Amino acid sequence: DKIKDSQLYNIDAKGIFTKELDTALIDGDIDFAVHSFKDLPSELNDQLTITAIPKREAINEVLISNYTWDELPENATLGTSSVRREAFCKFHGKKVQTKPIRGNIDTRIRKVEEGQYDATIMALAGINRLGLQDHVKEIFDETYIVPPAGQGALAVMTNKDSEYNDIISKLNDENSRIEALTEKAILETIGVGCQWPIGIISKVDGNNINIHCKLLSPEGKLLADVNETTKKNEAIDTAKAIGIKLREDTL
Repeated sequence: DKIKDSQLYNIDAKGIFTKELDTALIDGDIDFAVHSFKDLPSELNDQLTITAIPKREAINEVLISNYTWDELPENATLGTSSVRREAFCKFHGKKVQTKPIRGNIDTRIRKVEEGQYDATIMALAGINRLGLQDHVKEIFDETYIVPPAGQGALAVMTNKDSEYNDIISKLNDENSRIEALTEKAILETIGVGCQWPIGIISKVDGNNINIHCKLLSPEGKLLADVNETTKKNEAIDTAKAIGIKLREDTL
């Protein structure tokens, strides 16, 4: 986290969290890289491939605070650098003052516990991976604060011609891969990146996949609420169609 004095949406964020490791891959300094799937740029380097997406972690958002969500006082200071989280707070009628918060998970939790912020909202996946569940005040239903595309998923990147691809591909969970790529396809087709508050969920159910997408304005106004079910093998085409409709009808 080298750029600490600016909101993420004021930075050219395309690949900002993955570029250094991708360069190391291309240069042969490392054999594979593990990224948070939601941090991947829309277009991958031609030399690289997503060799595996392991089984997905929880996709929910959580509240880190001494207050419950209902107890959060008016004008409480919410630490977030996410336009999506800020917009969902407004959508649910929370009159909070948002301030940028940066740093790793431990740092952000510490800043809340020290009183620099009244609360922050984070991904449950990272909390679970670090075993920090005791710091969670409340877990939001995934349809209440809809997570970003790919939340909870990891992407294992390699060079396309890597000798380790067969081994690493064994880490892949096919349903998690379909879900993550479906959500990413909607975001890519809309073309809004981090600039608009959008939450996207897809869940495989047998041979089908259920897709939920909620788009807000930065002020928290509901612009679109999409729910569709399609066959797994039609997921990407359906996702692109959803993205096109949202772009043409809403943005």
